[in-house]
Amino acid sequence: MNKATEGNKQEQSMQLADAIAKSRRPPRPSPLAASMAFATRALLRIKHIPEQMFDVTVFPVIFLLMFTYLFGGAISGSTNEYLQFLLPGILVMTVAQITMYTGLDLNNDIRKGIFDRFRTLPLWLPSALIGSLLVDTVRYTMASAIMIILGLILGFRPEGGALGVIAAVALILLFCFSLSWIWTTLGLIMRSDKSLMMVSMMVLFPLTFVSNVFVDPGTLPSWLQVFVDINPISLLVDAVRGFMHGTVTGEQVGWVVAVSFLIAAVFAPLTMYLYRNKK
Repeated sequence: MNKATEGNKQEQSMQLADAIAKSRRPPRPSPLAASMAFATRALLRIKHIPEQMFDVTVFPVIFLLMFTYLFGGAISGSTNEYLQFLLPGILVMTVAQITMYTGLDLNNDIRKGIFDRFRTLPLWLPSALIGSLLVDTVRYTMASAIMIILGLILGFRPEGGALGVIAAVALILLFCFSLSWIWTTLGLIMRSDKSLMMVSMMVLFPLTFVSNVFVDPGTLPSWLQVFVDINPISLLVDAVRGFMHGTVTGEQVGWVVAVSFLIAAVFAPLTMYLYRNKK
């Protein structure tokens, strides 16, 4: 009886293996489909761990209220007047600092072994990164919307109108999308999320605080103005202020676009090289 049962099992196994061998494999997903699948994964992670959205919901509010009411009277003599100057800059600063979490998420996937599984799948390799970056762009948009709505409630009045605000946010998203590639590169190099966060803060803090976010560069020492003038964050803030207040120039936008494409052109290929050869 046992021999007959074993024989039937072997026959069934052979039939199943034969059926699998003859079956048609599902088509390889397109780059767009694979990227959207990873984007959906990132959205589901937000759904199950909603507290990770604090950086785009709570922190922007704290930053705007704190800097407006702590420094507004001292710097401009009026919190309302300072708000018109500050909001475009603090918007850029907040969204730029959020970009570091792109690298942190990738670093966590590497440490947990999920990264190795992704590399074995028959799909377009960059899709795992592109999908995450697309969701991060949604997060940047949420942070921008929250800050602008709060700014309007507090008294911010963009002279460039709704179109100027939308154009300013679009420019921020372009720049921050390219900036995220730096953190994905570092996410592949660094061995822990703590070391990655430390390096990210060492880069972002000088860029965001030694800029024209909080004060007019004309009030700074001449040697410091040189750094502020070439700081990519300062270039972005100038263009965003210009869009929001209706004074933007083609040169301002051109510099931001050029810097964004330069960053992406350097770090996107470097990220993919490290992604393919990570051990």
